Amino acid sequence: MRQIVMLLLIASGSGVRTQNSLVDIPEDAVMTFNDLANKYVHKCEEYDLITEDGYILKLFRIPGDERKPILFIHGAVDSSDSFIVRGNSSLAVELAKDNYDVWAINLRGNRYSRRHTTMDPDTDSKFWAYSVHQFGYYDLPTAIDFILYKTKQNQLSSIGYSEGTTTMYVLGATRPEYNDKVKIFISLAPICYLHNVLPYMSIAMDLAPIVNDALKALKQEEVLGSNSSSTAFVNTLCSPTKIGYQLCLLNGLFLLTGADAKEIESSFLPVILGHFPAGTSRRNLLHLVQIRAKKRFANYDFGMVGNLLHYNSLAAPEYNLSKVTMKVALIAAKNDKISTIKDVNLLRKQLPNVVDYKIIKNKLFNHVDYIWGRSTHKTLHPYLFKLMKKYQ
Repeated sequence: MRQIVMLLLIASGSGVRTQNSLVDIPEDAVMTFNDLANKYVHKCEEYDLITEDGYILKLFRIPGDERKPILFIHGAVDSSDSFIVRGNSSLAVELAKDNYDVWAINLRGNRYSRRHTTMDPDTDSKFWAYSVHQFGYYDLPTAIDFILYKTKQNQLSSIGYSEGTTTMYVLGATRPEYNDKVKIFISLAPICYLHNVLPYMSIAMDLAPIVNDALKALKQEEVLGSNSSSTAFVNTLCSPTKIGYQLCLLNGLFLLTGADAKEIESSFLPVILGHFPAGTSRRNLLHLVQIRAKKRFANYDFGMVGNLLHYNSLAAPEYNLSKVTMKVALIAAKNDKISTIKDVNLLRKQLPNVVDYKIIKNKLFNHVDYIWGRSTHKTLHPYLFKLMKKYQ
């Protein structure tokens, strides 16, 4: 039980900015995506996009060959930063140096996209009334249309990670006309079915409804935000020291995601915590919990009465994955406790156009190594480049 409580505490925080640390914090820990792109590639553009329902999204671009646009889609409680925090060995930088036109979206509610044309996220709880459904139905189409307009292309490629993959499946199922706008969608750690999530993540998800009820009672709709009170606590708890590394990673995050300690060195911890978590809504996390609990890849469940009002049905309707006709490449890992091989295989059977399926050979490769692993640029990126060139 002590470990479970610790995990919930770790999952409540954000960046490392402790004044008592004996270790210097790397400048990359406090840089934005724009700063990092200018440091490692010497160029970056940023745009503010407005969705149909008024959310203002931050979209970053590292300009390259306009004939090769590629869109990055981040995971839950995350931001575009995770694709660039490894500097020269990060996927965004490597693709940019290979002259790809790199774009990185920030989905509504995270640190970069915490804005709306009429609602104030600090005072209007309705701002946070979204989940992965709105990511897929509103946010992605807005970004895709803008990128294709700017580059004068008919299609783009895309790489999604974790919940970022879920977002694209929602788009393909609910707005099938967008399938033709995607050349290839590379799914890293695909999240669709969560039937076989492993401990301790399974335990955390089983306990999540209790945490959700508490947050709801406290009227806390934003979760894991950069300026939350829980963040201030974890800023001190996760100091960039050996103790902080053991507490936050070895006995914290790694228990949820799978672990390979040599892939995330202690000196990189401040960089991680300077960028992650980046905030989301209570409803978004609850939607993922519902998908696991009900064993259905379905719309958000408002309860029977709410479902009748929203869907004219007692049950939330399932997403029709047969409509996701874009080319999809699935990349999975044996030590991933969240995106398990069994669940990826379930997804593979439902998608009609899986053109590539890879299980990473390294038995220790896990959920966070896709974005934070220090040797991922050697073990995974070459394969991704081959996929990109094959379908470019």
